[in-house]
Amino acid sequence: MPSLTQRVRRAFQRPGAPVVSYVIIALCVLGYLLQLVVPGFTSLMQFHSAYVGTFFLAGPESGFSGLIPFEPWRAVTYGFVHSTLGVLPLHLLLNMYTLWIFGTILEPMLGRGRFITLYVFGLVGGALGVYLLSPQTAVIGASGALFAMMGALLVMQRRLGGQTTQLLVLLAINFFYGFFAGGVSWQAHLGGLVVGLLSGLILAETRQPKDRTLRIVYFVVLGVVMVVLFAIAPGMLWQR
Repeated sequence: MPSLTQRVRRAFQRPGAPVVSYVIIALCVLGYLLQLVVPGFTSLMQFHSAYVGTFFLAGPESGFSGLIPFEPWRAVTYGFVHSTLGVLPLHLLLNMYTLWIFGTILEPMLGRGRFITLYVFGLVGGALGVYLLSPQTAVIGASGALFAMMGALLVMQRRLGGQTTQLLVLLAINFFYGFFAGGVSWQAHLGGLVVGLLSGLILAETRQPKDRTLRIVYFVVLGVVMVVLFAIAPGMLWQR
């Protein structure tokens, strides 16, 4: 009988195996364990607009005082920590189950590089949604990236002539649940979904090998737009 190490190695080496999804799940589980044993780990990782938009939110009108460090990586790291409230890690379990479902679909379809791009852009998109719509709140969890995955799959399915009714229903249920449920950041869901839809459009229209350069250009443009929104929108909001 093969050992656990051998079985894990075979799973990772299997053609089309969603290795990136497995790694992200492992990192989220590790992050959760660190939250339990390292005091203050959650607060170091969570997204908070003050740390990403220091130069725009730290003025007298913002309610923030003193010197706030500029930590833009929080727009990604927040997706690797989850709520530790309750006896069971329900927040982590639900998100990882969703990631496993859609990761096993999208990662083999896109390839590992494009899947990583989609996931990271989705995380940043979720953070951007919070930054624009609720700039003084903190958020944790991978939901922004998960909504990006669902949005991207929806666009690609429609472009390729696939069935999208079930996915639309699932998206609607999850989004409106987050909108009305307490303690859930619908802003992160919306930001991730919008970026996922745009990313899905890029991926669907540049799926041929000859389109690689164009795909990179499109994602660079999308990234620049997101950075610009991080830079200017909160300042405009505070001036109103």
